[in-house]
Amino acid sequence: MDLQGKQVILCNCESTMPLKEGELTKACRAVGGNGEITLNSQLCRSQLGNYQAGIIGDKPLLVACTQEAPLFVEVAQEDNPLAQVSFTNIRERAGWSDEAGDAGPKIAALLAEAALEIEPTPTVSFESQGLCLVYGDGEVALEAARQLKARLEVTVLLRRYEDLLPPRIMDVPIFRGEIISAKGHLGNFGINVNGYAPALPSARATLTFDPPRDNAFSECDLILDLSGGTPLFPAKERRDGYFRPDPNDPIAVQKALFEIADMVGEFDKPRYIRYDAEICAHARSRKTGCTRCLDVCPTSAIEPDGDHVRIDPHVCAGCGACASVCPTGAATYQLPGGDSLFQRLRTLLNSYSDAGGEQAVLLLHDGRHGEEMISMLARMGRGLPARVLPFALNVVTQVGLDFFAAAFAYGAGQIAIIVGPSNQDELEGLASQIGLAEAVMEGLGYGGGRIHVLDDPDPDHVGATLYALPTQTPVTQGRFLPMGGKRTRSFLALRHLHAKAPKPVPILPLAPGAPFGAVSIDKEGCTLCLACVGACPTGALRDDENRPLVGFNEEACVQCGLCRTTCPENVITLAPRINFTEESRGVVTLNEAEPFECVRCGKPFGVKQSIERIVEQLAGKHHMFADSKQIDKIRMCEDCRVVVQMEDPVSPMAQGTRPQIRTTDDYLREREIEEARQQVRDEKQGLNGKSGKDPE
Repeated sequence: MDLQGKQVILCNCESTMPLKEGELTKACRAVGGNGEITLNSQLCRSQLGNYQAGIIGDKPLLVACTQEAPLFVEVAQEDNPLAQVSFTNIRERAGWSDEAGDAGPKIAALLAEAALEIEPTPTVSFESQGLCLVYGDGEVALEAARQLKARLEVTVLLRRYEDLLPPRIMDVPIFRGEIISAKGHLGNFGINVNGYAPALPSARATLTFDPPRDNAFSECDLILDLSGGTPLFPAKERRDGYFRPDPNDPIAVQKALFEIADMVGEFDKPRYIRYDAEICAHARSRKTGCTRCLDVCPTSAIEPDGDHVRIDPHVCAGCGACASVCPTGAATYQLPGGDSLFQRLRTLLNSYSDAGGEQAVLLLHDGRHGEEMISMLARMGRGLPARVLPFALNVVTQVGLDFFAAAFAYGAGQIAIIVGPSNQDELEGLASQIGLAEAVMEGLGYGGGRIHVLDDPDPDHVGATLYALPTQTPVTQGRFLPMGGKRTRSFLALRHLHAKAPKPVPILPLAPGAPFGAVSIDKEGCTLCLACVGACPTGALRDDENRPLVGFNEEACVQCGLCRTTCPENVITLAPRINFTEESRGVVTLNEAEPFECVRCGKPFGVKQSIERIVEQLAGKHHMFADSKQIDKIRMCEDCRVVVQMEDPVSPMAQGTRPQIRTTDDYLREREIEEARQQVRDEKQGLNGKSGKDPE
C-alpha cells in the first residue's frame, strides 16, 4: 500500500489484532492510498525479509510498529543506510481493543497522519565543562561529592556541618554558606551565598571555617541540591542541569548521581517557543497591557523587556502555556515546527471521516504519561474505543482556543485530555482556554461539556470514562487549510463553527479577559488626540491622515487594554465578545470630527471643536491672550504660527540685522587692494622727497 508517497507495512502482531486486509485496504484507499494492504504476522521475526525488501526500494517506508523500531533501524543501517523509515503505533492505539473489529477508519486515519512530513524544530545548545556544585548538609553532601569527583570538578557548599569530622585528605573543596538566590541554566548557573567561607586546613576534631561574608557570588555548570529545603528554582524538575533528589531517599540520590555524572559536553534541546516582538501586546510607552504569558510561565523563563517580553530559550522547559494563552501568536509553540500540528489534526480528523468513521473523540496526550496510560489500557484493559483518536503532543498544555476550535471544525465531536502528575501545576493556562472554547460551543448552540480533562492515575478509570462518553453531534466537517498565524487560524475555525451552528448568533458575549472584543469611545469626552492609536499593538485602532478620526477593526483587537490605560481622558471601554458579522472584518469609525482650517493659509489641522474650546477658554481670560493677534496664532497651523512669530517686530526671538557673509576671496581681494594703495603711497612719498615738497 502506497500512502502519500510512502510504502506502508502492517503487521497483526502474531494475529493478536483482528485486522482484515480487505477492510483496511478500502479504508486506506478512502484516505488517498493506492494498492493493496498485505498483513504480516511476524514482521520482526520470520517475515523480516518483507521489511528488508521494503527498505531496498526508493520510496520512504512507514512501518506500523513502534515496539520493534530499534531492530528495524538496526537492519536498515546494515542493509540500506540511506533508507527513510518512520514508525507509528496502531497496536496499542487501535488493534488491541475490545472494539478493534470496528477500528478500520481509525487505523486508516492514524496511518494518514503518520505519513505526513513534519517540519523540524529548531534547537538551542548548552555547553557544560562539568563544574558541579554539591549543596547540602553534612556527610550526605560530602559522600555525594566524593562519588562525583572522578567525573566532575566538584565543589561542596555545606549548610550544616556541626560535629562533622574534617576529611583526612581534602580531595574536594569545601565551603560553608546558604544560597539566597540562584539563576541560570545548565552550563551557566549563578548563585549568591550568605555566610560564605572556605574550610580551614588546620581543622582538627571538627570542621571549622574562615570568618564568613555575605552576598558572595559564584558560577557553576551543574547543581546537585541535597539540602531538602525550598527549591532554588520554580518548576525544579524542569530546570536543565539542576538536580534535587530527596536527601533521605538513597535510591533517588543515586539516580541523580548517575544522571549528573554524564552532564559534560555539548547538549541540544528544542527551541520550544518562537517569539515575534512585533505583534506582542505586552506594553507600549511604559503602559502595561497583556501579561498572560508572564502569569502562566512556571519556570520564570519569561521576563518583561521594555514594551515586549524576553523568553530565555535555555530556561524554557517547553510547557507551552505561554503559546496557549498568547492572544496574538507572538509566542508560538514550535514542537513540531511550523503549522505541522494543525496539518496533523486536519489529516487525522478528515481521514477518519473519509474512511467512514463517526462520532470522533480526539484524545490529547503527551509522550510520557499519556503514552504509558494508553499502553496500559491496551495491555491490561479494554483498550481505546474505536471512535477515540489518540493525538500525541509534546505537552498537553501547549494547545489553546485556536486548536480546540479547529478540532471541532474538522469534525471532532468531543475532546479528551489525559493530564499527568507533572502537569498539575501548569494547568492554569489550559483551563482558561478550555473555558473559552466551552463558552463558544455553548453560545453557538452546540452545547457544553465537550472537553474532558482526565487526570485519574488509574488506567481502568480512564478507560471506563472514555467508553462512557455520551455521543455528541459533531460539527459539519470543515476542509479549510490551517493557514496564517494564530489569529487567522482561530477566525477560520470560529467562522466555520458559526456557519454550521444550531443557534448562530451575530455577536457572542464573552467573559472579561477573553482575547476577542470591541472598543467603544465616549465621543463627548474624546479629544481625538489619537494616543490610543499609537498605543495599539495590533493595528486594531487606526487613524486617517486626512481628517481627525479613530477607526477600529474588531477582528484585530485582542483586548489587551493598552488603549484604555493610555487614554488621557479615560473615555475608552472594552467589551469582550466575538463578532461574527461582516462588520468586524472591516474598519468602523468610533469617533471623528471636522478639521479646523488655518486662518492664514487655509490648511486643515487639528480638531475644530478642540481648537474652538481652547480659544473660548483663553480669549480675554489670560493675560498672554488679551490681544486678538495672540488668539489668532492658536487658529493657525504649526507652519504659519512660526512665520507670524518671526515677522513680529517685538518678538522676543527677533534679532538684529544679519551680518553679511564674507568668504576667503573677500579677504584676499581686500588685501590686494590695500597692498596696491600702500604701493601708491610709497611711490608718492619718494617723489616728494626728491622735489622737497610735501605729498598732497
